[in-house]
Order: sequence, then structure tokens, then C-alpha cells
Amino acid sequence: MTKSDCVVIIPMYNERENAAAIIDAVMGLEHGFDVLVIDDNSPDGTAAIVKDKMAEFPGRVMITERAGKLGLGTAYIEGFKRALAEGYEYIFEMDADFSHNPADLERLRKACAEEGADVAVGSRYVTGVNVVNWPMGRVLMSYYASKYVRLVTGLPVHDTTAGFVCYRRRVLEAFDLDAIKFKGYAFQIEMKFTAHQMGFKVAEVPIVFVNRVLGTSKMNSSIFGEAVFGVIRLKWNSIFSPKRKKVPRS
Repeated sequence: MTKSDCVVIIPMYNERENAAAIIDAVMGLEHGFDVLVIDDNSPDGTAAIVKDKMAEFPGRVMITERAGKLGLGTAYIEGFKRALAEGYEYIFEMDADFSHNPADLERLRKACAEEGADVAVGSRYVTGVNVVNWPMGRVLMSYYASKYVRLVTGLPVHDTTAGFVCYRRRVLEAFDLDAIKFKGYAFQIEMKFTAHQMGFKVAEVPIVFVNRVLGTSKMNSSIFGEAVFGVIRLKWNSIFSPKRKKVPRS
């Protein structure tokens, strides 16, 4: 079996309703994507379901099991390190709950592999507001939070908190991953802001985001508050801390 150049990192906590289906959906894509699940000791048996899929798709489905809930950002950092060690060229972030359409992974890969992006963001807001089944209050909160982040940081991305992203390997290799400070949704802002500061090309690919049908959302006010208020510190640090070295485009 030829090793894929793509791996999709999917953090999971209590996702037994979605785990098998989301892995099957990714496995069924034409290009061939591997899956790395980061499970935070889900008490509902999520890890056992993933391990069944590991047996069904040997070498293509992997799991990293952690002792407990340690934050979204730390899950992705752990996943990035493993993906780099495994030699993947295109490294993806995706939710487990089908709010991101697995078929759009092909489009994100194309943006990086064929269209020159270093980071491809699956964007809810680059062509308006493409969100289905969210309460209006949450849509407005998310949309204007991204506007606020753009205003404060100057980051030229419409969907700054998006969690559906493809990174080329060279981007993550250039980061000091251990220096990424935020753990919640502000992690997504910090990753995009850092890539932009370092001179990488960040592109947005329009997607339709659909609210989860099964399972329970992990969003709460403290996570969202970190995303809103943390950007001030992010911008402050970018001004008064040593400048990040820009990476020449190849």
C-alpha cells in the first residue's frame, strides 16, 4: 500500500455517534487521506470505535490517546508533531461531527497542492455567511468575532476561528509549535496569524458549515472569550516581542 501524502487530524471527545461515520467518509475520498484521531480519554468508548476502524483500514487510521481533556489547541499540536514525524506533506484539521463536509478536503488540498497556498482555510464567511442550523445569536457572535479579529490584528482572513484547515508541511516545520499559547478557539486565530506574519500564503476556500446533528457541542463562553480577548495580547506580542523570521516562498 502506497502511503498517502495527506493526514486529517480529528480531535475527539465523546464522539461515539460520529466516530465511525466520519472515518468512513474520509476513507472513501478519491485522493486517499489518512486519519489521525486525538482522543482525550472519552468515557463513551470513542477510542474503541476508532480502534475497530484501525483494524479495518490498517496503516491508514491512527489514534493518539491522552489522559483527559487538555484543550483543542494541545490536541492539534500533538497531532501536528506526529504528522510531521510520519512524513506527511499536507496536514489537515477537521471536526468529528460533520460540521465540515469531508468532501471539501479535496478542495483544501487542491488549494495547497495546485494553487500555491501554504495554508488553506475552509471559510464560512469569505463569500457571505454560509452556516446552516446555527442559532442566529451564535452566527452573529462568530461572524462579528472574526470581523473584530481582522480589525485588531490586520489578519486578511474572513474566517479567523475556522477549524477546517490544510497546512503544507513546510509551514508547521517553520513554527515553534511549543510556543503556541492558546488552547481553545483562539488557537485557530494564533495559527493563522503566525503563518501570515511569517510570510506564508493563507488562502480561503468557501465552504458550507452545518451544525452538528449528533453528539454535544464543546463550545462554551470561556472558550469563546479566549478567542475574543486573547487577540489583543496576540497583537501586542507581535508588536513588542522579537519579530518572527519570514520564510521565503519556494
